[in-house]
Amino acid sequence: MTILVTGGLGFIGSHFVWAARRAGRRVVVVDDRSGGTSPPLPPEVEVVTADIGDRRALDDVCDRFSPRALVHFAGKIQVGESVANPGLYFDVNFTRALAMMEVARARGIEETVFSSSAAVYGEPTVVPIPEGSPKHPVNPYGASKLAFEYLLEGFGVAYGLRWAALRYFNAAGASSDGSLREAHEPETHLIPLVIDAALKRRPPVRLFGTDYPTRDGTCVRDYIHVSDLADAHLRALDLLAAGQTIGPLNLGTGVGSTVREVIEAVRQVVGADVPQIVAPRRAGDSTSLVADSARAHALLSWRPSRSDLATIVEDAFRSRR
Repeated sequence: MTILVTGGLGFIGSHFVWAARRAGRRVVVVDDRSGGTSPPLPPEVEVVTADIGDRRALDDVCDRFSPRALVHFAGKIQVGESVANPGLYFDVNFTRALAMMEVARARGIEETVFSSSAAVYGEPTVVPIPEGSPKHPVNPYGASKLAFEYLLEGFGVAYGLRWAALRYFNAAGASSDGSLREAHEPETHLIPLVIDAALKRRPPVRLFGTDYPTRDGTCVRDYIHVSDLADAHLRALDLLAAGQTIGPLNLGTGVGSTVREVIEAVRQVVGADVPQIVAPRRAGDSTSLVADSARAHALLSWRPSRSDLATIVEDAFRSRR
């Protein structure tokens, strides 16, 4: 069975491609290269440069490779940009993704794993957050992810699509050998920004708000290693292939770290102080996002193995060094 992977040149997508090939799966990647990165992929994996909304290009991919499953990573991911330009986020993350799903349905692709986000919850009412918590996104990024989840649910009811929406908390880390890393431009994720600030490659880290109702006044996030995420995708595909629909599924550790705790972890690993400045709160940021991943543990027999904060920082540092 061939897996069609959209956004396979991205941070999580490239890790998944390697994990899939190590597991003996056939893979074809569709990526518009808008992320500006070219991570090393297995040499036998073909990368088709195309937009997910380009029906003709996707039809051609289906003609050539006959994929039976879809793993959808492609999309816009910057919270701040989504607040400033919401139309772009709904266009890419929903409208073009709908065009992709129409092609997939016409071509008989019955299994889809979607790269969703904890941003669908907004300000949670309960922490750790179970999948049944109210969904009230506080930014267009989260809203566009939730909209696509509803689309998958509708396709499941109408057409029998088996689907999983894997709600990541904060993806982080890098491949253990350092060959794959985060390389967003502009970079907005905390751990690479903090490491680069410690290495004097970037300006001081900005602490967006130090007056949150947390243990040190900074936001709390649940960091999950990208290799653990890749493993969860493979397990989800296996369950879908066995005939079961999964629906939404949280992927996290259940342990939250504050911004200041991340900075301290980087200081210890890098062995250098991290320059930092305090800035006002950023629009669209939630106070605390920590996963209740009990459902993923039960359905997928999945538990993170590399997601303690020290290992995440060590792997990320190795990849950036």
